Amino acid sequence: MFIYMSYSGKFVPINKNKYKGDWTKIVFRSTWENAAFKWLDMNPDIKYWNSEEVVIPYICATDRKRHRYFVDLYFENIKGKKYLIEIKPNKETKPPKKSVRRTKKYIREAMTYAKNMSKWEAAREFALDNGCVFFIWTEIELKSLGIKIM
Repeated sequence: MFIYMSYSGKFVPINKNKYKGDWTKIVFRSTWENAAFKWLDMNPDIKYWNSEEVVIPYICATDRKRHRYFVDLYFENIKGKKYLIEIKPNKETKPPKKSVRRTKKYIREAMTYAKNMSKWEAAREFALDNGCVFFIWTEIELKSLGIKIM
């Protein structure tokens, strides 16, 4: 059984010239983001990257109001391909399991899922309009990329 503990902190890149933005303000919000930042920073195939610097407006399905989505990662590889990346646990990329009773937990999970779907649809459209591709990296993708997660 895995226990996922989330933590946050400041990330200081070794290759500061690869970070497009203010490298003194890089914040990771999970062990997975921290591991992805290290991978991007040290990967010779990555030309440049940033975190939460790309902001995408979206209409949330839960309240029908306009919000701003700060994408976890943006990077370009040395071949010129551009990526927008969201890092999430795999379980949060799927709708919550149906419940006979509408518990507070189920309602919270359903609202979070609907909000994420709104964000990710906006990100896909933004990516298409801006010559990027959008991916959601879960623990599965992180492991397949060789990104060590705790």
